[in-house]
Amino acid sequence: MSQLQQVRRALISVSDKTGLVPFARALAERGVDLVSTGGTAKALREAGLEVSDVSDLTGFPEMMDGRVKTLHPAVHGGLLALRDDAGHVASMEAHGIKAIDLLVVNLYPFEATVAGGADYDTAIENIDIGGPAMIRAAAKNHGFVTVVVDVEDYDAVLTEMDAHSGSTSHAFRQRLAQVAYARTGAYDAAVSTWMAGAIGETQPRRRVFAGRLAQGLRYGENPHQGAAFYTDGLDVPGVATARQHQGKELSYNNINDTDAAFRLVAEFEPADGPAVAIIKHANPCGVARGATFAEAFGRAFDCDRTSAFGGIVALNGTLDGDTARAISEIFTEVVIAPDATDEAKEVFAAKKNLRLLTTGGLPDPAARRLAVRQVSGGWLVQDDDVGQISEDDLRVVTKRAPTDDQVADMLFAWRVAKHVKSNAIVYAKRMATVGIGAGQMSRVDSSTIAALKAGRMAAELGLPESPAAGSVVASDAFFPFPDGLLAAAEAGATAVIQPGGSLRDDAVIEAADAAGLAMVFTGMRHFRH
Repeated sequence: MSQLQQVRRALISVSDKTGLVPFARALAERGVDLVSTGGTAKALREAGLEVSDVSDLTGFPEMMDGRVKTLHPAVHGGLLALRDDAGHVASMEAHGIKAIDLLVVNLYPFEATVAGGADYDTAIENIDIGGPAMIRAAAKNHGFVTVVVDVEDYDAVLTEMDAHSGSTSHAFRQRLAQVAYARTGAYDAAVSTWMAGAIGETQPRRRVFAGRLAQGLRYGENPHQGAAFYTDGLDVPGVATARQHQGKELSYNNINDTDAAFRLVAEFEPADGPAVAIIKHANPCGVARGATFAEAFGRAFDCDRTSAFGGIVALNGTLDGDTARAISEIFTEVVIAPDATDEAKEVFAAKKNLRLLTTGGLPDPAARRLAVRQVSGGWLVQDDDVGQISEDDLRVVTKRAPTDDQVADMLFAWRVAKHVKSNAIVYAKRMATVGIGAGQMSRVDSSTIAALKAGRMAAELGLPESPAAGSVVASDAFFPFPDGLLAAAEAGATAVIQPGGSLRDDAVIEAADAAGLAMVFTGMRHFRH
């Protein structure tokens, strides 16, 4: 096998015709014979290019509504033949098979078809068969064949050919072969994942995940860790699809924390008013509602001013100039919002290191998706936590019932607790967090830390007492003993929302009654590890 392989004949069959004509014309100008199928051949002829039909190679017309057109020895022999094997060459000559040196294929748009809500039969018809078969054949024989599956590689092919007098190098073909196999793998993953859902298979025997490189990252959580950002191709508002208006490239930690912030703030309907979340190390350090975004940001910031330094700010609506000015007063890594006014962008323009992202909308907090985590030897896969409750789901278990205002604060705190690392304790008052305890091994410690943070807030704001006084407290899981509950009561909480379900619920309820607390059970847990 020669390191350089001349490109004399190209087979082109593409669904996405972006850049097709200029690329094909450039190939023809370099002396490459063009062979094509169906709509691709039609587009090339309409552009004035000379092109042969694949049926001229196979001796068979396209049939069965295009299902059968390239599945033929004249095609696969031309892709798979080893040009330095005398037996292969003899077979080609005996059967009139012409070598195909360059394969350009992109597949039926299965992913887009499914994302558009197509019915079962339409989805099935958009499963490509001939395309993946040709791609895999060409990629296997990359010692001799160049395979292209992405429009973005067209220019690279032309540059490579120009650098080698119409040939491609082995290293170049290897790289494109790897891309090709990744594409067919991702395609099959999309088909199998869709089919599992379509037939109600919640735990398929084999499961495949695929992503497309969106961004190479300088490093991961720490400088000694390599990292990259891959997207799943779904058009969901969020960090993966956001437009970055300014600031340096996002880091691994930026992306992780920004996603956490935006998914939290999406829990709060814009129709109910502005909401702002401030995140640090994937945990909220302040969340609040307000009459304006500036007010909501100020209330969220007051919860934990120390932790907010260098944090991520997320809004559930359009960022305005007043809010941008308030945010600019502290060091902030990233601000993400559905949109931003021109005034807000002008304010941030003076903060060149601050990244501003707009998404065009909010993610659906109830949308079904998978949460995947790798462990040694495998993956843990679960439905993402999209559990939600309403006032109707609350069960009062104490002698004292909560007031309407307390119920509103309970539901607010519960939504925040869902996004706090376990063990999670959240104090809230008047639709703002006033103390958050996250990620502790003991729920008592989380209660204590949240109370300490509330006390620090009082000191920083010059309040006469801790804002935890008169607050509600949310716990992401049940209190196994009364101690965590009593710690919250000592901090000043007057109402509690928790899942319930402990063997010692009766003791916890008795302690709540003795402390004069109102307490409700949700029947739903929100562990977040």
